Amino acid sequence: MKLAFRQLIFYALLLAVWIVVARLRIWPPYMVPSPQGVFESLRTGFVDHSFWIAIGVSMKRIAIGYSLSVAIGVALGLLLASSEFLEQTLGGLMVSLQSLPSICWLPMAVLWFGLSDKAILFVVVLGSVLSVTISMEAGRKQMPKIYALAGRNLGANGLKLFFYVLFPASLPYLVSGLKQGWAFAWRSLIAGEMIFVSLGLGQLLMTGRDLNDMSQVVAVMILIVVIGYIVDGLIFKTMERRLQDKWGLSPATQ
Repeated sequence: MKLAFRQLIFYALLLAVWIVVARLRIWPPYMVPSPQGVFESLRTGFVDHSFWIAIGVSMKRIAIGYSLSVAIGVALGLLLASSEFLEQTLGGLMVSLQSLPSICWLPMAVLWFGLSDKAILFVVVLGSVLSVTISMEAGRKQMPKIYALAGRNLGANGLKLFFYVLFPASLPYLVSGLKQGWAFAWRSLIAGEMIFVSLGLGQLLMTGRDLNDMSQVVAVMILIVVIGYIVDGLIFKTMERRLQDKWGLSPATQ
């Protein structure tokens, strides 16, 4: 309750500062829109269904691209963790590539796939798969060897050892990588949609810029932040909370 009250006070003060700055007219309205203008853009966008359509298109893309990133990242992470040669060669390359902004892959994606959804999905996958891969590899490497030895002593081998011992023990590391991978995938998606004309939230951002409609730009930015916050709260924080409860790391069990 105390946390919710603090957050309410903080955002109320933030909104008050925004209102004051907008009314002082320090900057022209097309540079700093008023809260009323942004609210009207939000209302108009939902009423004419343009926001609903853009959200649907963007969420479909992120669902496909992020799912591919998780599947490829988990497989690559396990492969790197099981081979010293791959860890020293391919692993080092992946760590280096992670510092490359995902938008740098877009020119290559456009050349290979044209101005299509495949190009955006390519950027989304490359933007997030490295985080998942590195986290999965770290989870397998940092796992105490006694877990595998204990599993074998209890009769678990092969796939049973992996699914019942090794994979559950690496979940805390994997969830951290999944969360970071989601953030990178979401940013990569919006950046990709902004580069060329395509339905989605990124395209609405560019439309607002082209029309000098800063109210629409801020409204879409708010939507992007809210969607990211909701996904983080509903999926990743729930996963982290359940893992903490299962492993006895939650405050209530300590």
